[in-house]
Amino acid sequence: MICLRAIPSPRLHLPLLTSSSPLLRRLRRPSTVLRAAAMSSSPAAPAIAAPIEHFVLIKVRPEAASSGAAAAMVSSLQALSALVPGLAYIHAGPVLRLRSPAAEALGPTHLLHSRYAAKPDLAAYAAHPAHVAAVQAHVAPNALDATAVDWVNAADLPSPVAPGNAVRLTLAKVKEGVEVAQLVEKVREATRAAAGEGKGARVSFGENFSPARAKGYQFGMVAVFDSVEELDALEGDAKVEEAKAALRPLLDEVMVLDFVVDAPAAASL
Repeated sequence: MICLRAIPSPRLHLPLLTSSSPLLRRLRRPSTVLRAAAMSSSPAAPAIAAPIEHFVLIKVRPEAASSGAAAAMVSSLQALSALVPGLAYIHAGPVLRLRSPAAEALGPTHLLHSRYAAKPDLAAYAAHPAHVAAVQAHVAPNALDATAVDWVNAADLPSPVAPGNAVRLTLAKVKEGVEVAQLVEKVREATRAAAGEGKGARVSFGENFSPARAKGYQFGMVAVFDSVEELDALEGDAKVEEAKAALRPLLDEVMVLDFVVDAPAAASL
């Protein structure tokens, strides 16, 4: 995990899918679930049934973006895919758009997304000399702020990611008196109702288990789409809005952003 000290910094956009949603019908296609061998910016890697998800949101200095230092940071993080054992998947790159007031207030410009089969693999990645060197040489000097969350995927199936996919990341804080487990179960019920028992869509969600740098965010979720156009089709869908409304009473703050997974050769800014 990228070990920068987080500097403390609320529209709801949880991408929930319901059975009659046209978007869900596209996501339900077996071909989208079976593309695990083409997982994103890393070389081909198998889908992990219950992966450990690791996200770091980075706000880079304006001069880093203009000088090329941000591009070098992205390249150094992408290179870890060949250097760190146990790193099943990694993507680093720019944020496409900020989709909630909380995201705009936080202001991340870049992110890192990685996956592991087990928590010890994440711990080993954090301590690996190649990771430490990339952070010290490229992340720490160029970052104004960083926010990190980790969760164990509570969805029924993996959510494979391939180059060109659009991904929506949602982080949430629950209201006082609400247990995060309640939110996790509600999201699980919604995805199961949409796709059928054991036929979950391309989502991953769970309770954050690393609160130190999470700025209070207790829940994370990603929804993977074939393209930006497919992601945009989510907006305004009546059934999706109905599902989000059912969750709203549980939530205090929601941060939402979108990004696109680049092919390895295009993973620079």
